[in-house]
Amino acid sequence: MVKHVRVMVERGKKKRIVASAFDWPGWDRSTTLGGDVLAVLDTYRHRFAKVAELAGYGREFSRLGALEVVEQVEGIGMTDYYGVSGRTATAERGSMTEADLGRKLALLRASWSTFDDTAARVSAELRKGPRGGGRERDRIIQHVNGAEIHEFAPKVGVKVSLETRDDPEALSAYRDDFADAIRGHHVRGEPARSWAVQFLIRRCAWQMLDHAWELEDRDLSDAR
Repeated sequence: MVKHVRVMVERGKKKRIVASAFDWPGWDRSTTLGGDVLAVLDTYRHRFAKVAELAGYGREFSRLGALEVVEQVEGIGMTDYYGVSGRTATAERGSMTEADLGRKLALLRASWSTFDDTAARVSAELRKGPRGGGRERDRIIQHVNGAEIHEFAPKVGVKVSLETRDDPEALSAYRDDFADAIRGHHVRGEPARSWAVQFLIRRCAWQMLDHAWELEDRDLSDAR
Protein backbone atom coordinates (compact mmCIF):
# COMPACT_ATOMS: atom_id res chain seq x y z
CA MET A 1 0.00 0.00 0.00
CA VAL A 2 1.28 3.47 -0.91
CA LYS A 3 1.66 5.66 2.15
CA HIS A 4 0.71 9.30 1.71
CA VAL A 5 2.84 12.08 3.15
CA ARG A 6 1.05 13.81 6.01
CA VAL A 7 1.27 17.59 5.76
CA MET A 8 0.39 20.45 8.08
CA VAL A 9 -0.33 23.83 6.47
CA GLU A 10 0.26 27.09 8.37
CA ARG A 11 -1.36 30.15 6.86
CA GLY A 12 -0.04 33.59 7.70
CA LYS A 13 -2.31 36.61 7.93
CA LYS A 14 -0.57 38.79 5.34
CA LYS A 15 2.31 37.27 3.39
CA ARG A 16 3.24 33.60 3.51
CA ILE A 17 2.00 30.06 3.86
CA VAL A 18 4.05 27.06 5.01
CA ALA A 19 3.63 23.34 4.36
CA SER A 20 5.40 20.87 6.66
CA ALA A 21 5.80 17.14 6.01
CA PHE A 22 6.18 16.71 9.75
CA ASP A 23 6.93 12.98 9.69
CA TRP A 24 10.11 13.83 7.75
CA PRO A 25 11.92 16.55 9.76
CA GLY A 26 13.35 19.30 7.58
CA TRP A 27 10.98 18.89 4.64
CA ASP A 28 9.11 22.19 5.15
CA ARG A 29 8.68 24.83 2.45
CA SER A 30 6.82 28.11 2.05
CA THR A 31 5.43 30.42 -0.60
CA THR A 32 3.45 33.62 -0.77
CA LEU A 33 -0.23 33.58 0.15
CA GLY A 34 -2.27 32.48 -2.81
CA GLY A 35 0.52 30.27 -4.13
CA ASP A 36 0.45 26.49 -4.39
CA VAL A 37 2.46 25.60 -1.31
CA LEU A 38 1.99 21.86 -1.81
CA ALA A 39 3.51 22.11 -5.28
CA VAL A 40 6.47 24.00 -3.82
CA LEU A 41 6.92 21.35 -1.13
CA ASP A 42 6.76 18.59 -3.71
CA THR A 43 9.46 20.19 -5.87
CA TYR A 44 11.86 19.62 -2.96
CA ARG A 45 11.02 15.92 -2.74
CA HIS A 46 14.10 14.95 -4.78
CA ARG A 47 16.37 17.13 -2.67
CA PHE A 48 15.03 15.71 0.58
CA ALA A 49 15.38 12.20 -0.85
CA LYS A 50 19.16 12.65 -0.65
CA VAL A 51 18.83 13.45 3.06
CA ALA A 52 16.64 10.42 3.63
CA GLU A 53 19.15 8.24 1.78
CA LEU A 54 21.99 9.60 3.90
CA ALA A 55 19.98 8.82 7.04
CA GLY A 56 19.42 5.25 5.88
CA TYR A 57 15.75 5.68 4.95
CA GLY A 58 16.01 6.26 1.22
CA ARG A 59 14.03 3.18 0.27
CA GLU A 60 11.19 4.01 2.65
CA PHE A 61 11.10 7.59 1.41
CA SER A 62 11.06 6.55 -2.25
CA ARG A 63 7.88 4.55 -1.64
CA LEU A 64 5.91 7.51 -0.32
CA GLY A 65 2.87 8.66 -2.25
CA ALA A 66 1.18 12.01 -2.67
CA LEU A 67 1.08 14.84 -0.19
CA GLU A 68 -2.03 14.85 2.01
CA VAL A 69 -3.04 17.84 4.13
CA VAL A 70 -4.17 16.50 7.50
CA GLU A 71 -4.11 19.73 9.48
CA GLN A 72 -4.45 23.46 8.79
CA VAL A 73 -3.54 26.08 11.38
CA GLU A 74 -3.00 29.81 11.67
CA GLY A 75 0.67 30.77 11.46
CA ILE A 76 2.65 33.04 13.78
CA GLY A 77 4.65 36.14 12.98
CA MET A 78 7.75 34.15 11.99
CA THR A 79 5.61 32.09 9.64
CA ASP A 80 4.15 35.15 7.97
CA TYR A 81 7.34 37.11 7.48
CA TYR A 82 10.09 34.50 7.18
CA GLY A 83 8.32 31.38 5.95
CA VAL A 84 9.24 29.44 9.09
CA SER A 85 7.00 26.80 10.62
CA GLY A 86 6.05 27.99 14.08
CA ARG A 87 3.34 25.52 15.04
CA THR A 88 3.55 22.00 16.36
CA ALA A 89 1.48 19.49 14.41
CA THR A 90 -1.04 17.65 16.57
CA ALA A 91 0.67 14.36 15.76
CA GLU A 92 3.99 15.77 17.02
CA ARG A 93 2.57 16.18 20.51
CA GLY A 94 2.20 12.45 20.99
CA SER A 95 4.78 9.90 22.02
CA MET A 96 7.09 8.29 19.48
CA THR A 97 8.07 4.67 19.21
CA GLU A 98 11.77 3.92 19.60
CA ALA A 99 11.89 3.30 15.85
CA ASP A 100 10.32 6.67 15.05
CA LEU A 101 12.66 8.47 17.43
CA GLY A 102 15.65 6.74 15.88
CA ARG A 103 14.49 7.67 12.38
CA LYS A 104 13.93 11.32 13.25
CA LEU A 105 17.29 11.63 15.00
CA ALA A 106 18.95 9.96 12.01
CA LEU A 107 17.31 12.55 9.75
CA LEU A 108 18.53 15.34 12.03
CA ARG A 109 22.07 13.97 11.83
CA ALA A 110 21.74 13.69 8.06
CA SER A 111 20.62 17.33 7.97
CA TRP A 112 23.73 18.34 9.90
CA SER A 113 25.91 16.38 7.47
CA THR A 114 24.11 17.82 4.45
CA PHE A 115 24.70 21.36 5.68
CA ASP A 116 28.36 20.70 6.54
CA ASP A 117 29.09 19.00 3.21
CA THR A 118 27.34 21.70 1.21
CA ALA A 119 29.10 24.51 3.06
CA ALA A 120 32.46 22.82 2.44
CA ARG A 121 32.08 22.73 -1.36
CA VAL A 122 30.31 25.97 -2.33
CA SER A 123 32.03 29.23 -3.14
CA ALA A 124 32.89 31.63 -0.32
CA GLU A 125 31.21 34.44 -2.22
CA LEU A 126 27.61 33.70 -3.11
CA ARG A 127 25.24 34.88 -5.81
CA LYS A 128 23.39 37.96 -4.65
CA GLY A 129 19.66 38.10 -4.20
CA PRO A 130 17.33 40.13 -6.42
CA ARG A 131 18.16 43.24 -4.42
CA GLY A 132 21.87 42.55 -4.23
CA GLY A 133 21.80 41.28 -0.63
CA GLY A 134 22.27 38.06 1.29
CA ARG A 135 24.89 36.66 3.66
CA GLU A 136 28.09 35.16 2.31
CA ARG A 137 28.95 31.50 3.02
CA ASP A 138 30.92 31.94 6.24
CA ARG A 139 28.30 34.21 7.74
CA ILE A 140 25.61 31.63 6.95
CA ILE A 141 27.66 28.89 8.62
CA GLN A 142 28.05 31.02 11.74
CA HIS A 143 24.37 31.93 11.76
CA VAL A 144 23.04 28.39 11.32
CA ASN A 145 25.24 26.67 13.89
CA GLY A 146 25.07 29.63 16.24
CA ALA A 147 21.27 29.74 16.22
CA GLU A 148 21.04 26.06 17.06
CA ILE A 149 23.59 26.33 19.87
CA HIS A 150 22.14 29.51 21.33
CA GLU A 151 18.40 29.08 20.79
CA PHE A 152 17.49 25.41 20.31
CA ALA A 153 19.88 23.16 22.24
CA PRO A 154 19.22 24.88 25.62
CA LYS A 155 15.60 23.74 25.32
CA VAL A 156 16.81 20.25 26.28
CA GLY A 157 19.47 21.48 28.71
CA VAL A 158 22.49 21.53 26.39
CA LYS A 159 24.50 24.69 26.91
CA VAL A 160 27.87 25.26 25.25
CA SER A 161 29.79 28.38 24.31
CA LEU A 162 29.02 30.04 20.99
CA GLU A 163 32.65 29.45 19.99
CA THR A 164 31.79 25.74 19.69
CA ARG A 165 30.53 26.49 16.18
CA ASP A 166 34.08 27.38 15.10
CA ASP A 167 35.72 24.12 16.26
CA PRO A 168 34.80 21.02 14.18
CA GLU A 169 35.64 18.56 16.98
CA ALA A 170 33.75 20.54 19.60
CA LEU A 171 30.81 20.94 17.21
CA SER A 172 30.67 17.18 16.63
CA ALA A 173 30.77 16.45 20.36
CA TYR A 174 28.07 19.05 21.00
CA ARG A 175 25.81 17.46 18.40
CA ASP A 176 26.22 14.06 20.04
CA ASP A 177 25.24 15.60 23.38
CA PHE A 178 22.29 17.38 21.77
CA ALA A 179 20.98 14.16 20.19
CA ASP A 180 21.40 12.31 23.50
CA ALA A 181 19.54 15.07 25.36
CA ILE A 182 16.68 14.94 22.86
CA ARG A 183 16.45 11.18 23.36
CA GLY A 184 16.52 11.60 27.14
CA HIS A 185 13.71 14.15 27.11
CA HIS A 186 11.60 11.87 24.96
CA VAL A 187 12.20 8.82 27.15
CA ARG A 188 11.24 10.80 30.26
CA GLY A 189 8.21 12.31 28.56
CA GLU A 190 9.54 15.84 29.04
CA PRO A 191 8.90 18.62 26.50
CA ALA A 192 11.65 20.84 25.16
CA ARG A 193 10.50 23.74 27.32
CA SER A 194 7.50 25.19 25.45
CA TRP A 195 8.16 23.01 22.38
CA ALA A 196 7.30 19.40 21.75
CA VAL A 197 10.43 17.28 21.27
CA GLN A 198 9.32 16.29 17.77
CA PHE A 199 8.89 19.94 16.80
CA LEU A 200 12.37 20.72 18.11
CA ILE A 201 13.86 18.02 15.88
CA ARG A 202 11.91 19.31 12.87
CA ARG A 203 12.82 22.94 13.51
CA CYS A 204 16.53 22.13 13.78
CA ALA A 205 16.52 19.95 10.67
CA TRP A 206 14.69 22.66 8.72
CA GLN A 207 17.24 25.26 9.78
CA MET A 208 20.07 23.13 8.43
CA LEU A 209 18.41 22.09 5.17
CA ASP A 210 16.89 25.46 4.33
CA HIS A 211 20.33 27.05 4.45
CA ALA A 212 22.06 24.10 2.78
CA TRP A 213 19.70 24.48 -0.17
CA GLU A 214 20.23 28.25 -0.13
CA LEU A 215 23.99 27.66 -0.37
CA GLU A 216 23.47 25.32 -3.33
CA ASP A 217 21.20 27.76 -5.13
CA ARG A 218 23.56 30.69 -4.64
CA ASP A 219 26.83 28.82 -5.31
CA LEU A 220 29.09 30.53 -7.87
CA SER A 221 31.53 27.63 -8.31
CA ASP A 222 30.11 26.52 -11.67
CA ALA A 223 29.87 30.08 -12.92
CA ARG A 224 33.59 30.46 -12.43
